[in-house]
Amino acid sequence: MPNRYEVRHRTTYTYEQVVEACYERGPLRPRDTPCQQVESHTVTVSPEPDLVTEHTDHFGNYSQYLEIRTPHTELVVDKRAVVSVDRPAPDHSMLDAHTVADVARHTAADPDAPPVYAAYRLPSRLVDIGPDVIGYAAPLLAPDRPFGEALAALYGAIHADFRYRKGATSVRTTLPELLSLRAGVCQDFAHLALGCLRWAGLTARYVSGYLETTSPTGRPRLAGSDATHAWVSVRTPAGSWVDLDPTNNHLADSRYVVSAWGRDFADVSPLKGVVFTESATSRLTVGVDVIRL
Repeated sequence: MPNRYEVRHRTTYTYEQVVEACYERGPLRPRDTPCQQVESHTVTVSPEPDLVTEHTDHFGNYSQYLEIRTPHTELVVDKRAVVSVDRPAPDHSMLDAHTVADVARHTAADPDAPPVYAAYRLPSRLVDIGPDVIGYAAPLLAPDRPFGEALAALYGAIHADFRYRKGATSVRTTLPELLSLRAGVCQDFAHLALGCLRWAGLTARYVSGYLETTSPTGRPRLAGSDATHAWVSVRTPAGSWVDLDPTNNHLADSRYVVSAWGRDFADVSPLKGVVFTESATSRLTVGVDVIRL
C-alpha cells in the first residue's frame, strides 16, 4: 500500500518596518511523479495577494507567482497538501549490470531524452565541478565500477565524511568551501553528490521535498518540528530515476515526498522574490509537519 501524507509548510516573514509591496515566486504546489500522486493542495497567503498566477517551469515544476501590494509587517504563506507515495525499491542487480561509464554513455546518447536532461549533466551556479570535487569523486565513481555499487559508495562516503551541522553553511556556500568545512546540511550534501555524478557524465538532478521523521521513543511529536529536505536523483539506462540521500546514507523510499526538482537549490527555492521596505532587518520562521494518514 502507498504511504499517504498530509504535508503542512508554513513560512512567516516578520519585518521591523512596513513592507509596501512584495513580489514572490516558488514551487508552492507539489508535483505528480510516477511514484507520487497529489490528492489535494491549498495555499493560503496573508495579506491576501493582489495577483496569483501559476505556470509550469523549465523543469516541469508548478511555479506560483504572488504579488502583494497591501502594506504589511508580516507575510505568511501556508501550504498544505495530501499526497500518496509508492516508491518501489530499486533492483540492485539491474543497476550493477552496468558500469558508471556505460550509464554515462547511454544516458547522454538517449534520443528520447528531453533536451532539459542535458542541463542535469552540466555544472550549475551552485554545483561547480572544480579540482576539489573531481578529487573527491574520482575514487568513488571510477568508470569501470558497477553503477549501483558506485552510487552506494558515493552517498556512504558523504554521510561518513561530513557532519550534519545547521548554521555551518548558507545557500551561497561553494563546494570547495564545503569540502574544507566538512560540515553542512542536506542541501550541501546534495550539491556535492550532484557535482560528483555530473563529473562522471551521469544525468543527475537536485530534488527538494520532505521526509517523514519519527520522534525519539517516549517523546511526543512536536508540531512544526519537521523540515524541508533535499536529495539527488540520477537517471538509469532503463530511463527511470533512482533517488539517493547522502544525508541519511540510503536510497530514497516511500517516506520521501517530492516538491520540485532542478539543477540545484536555486531552481527550487521554496520562496524567493523582492520586497520594497525601509526595514533593515527581517525574521524568517518555518514550520513543517509531515503527517502519515
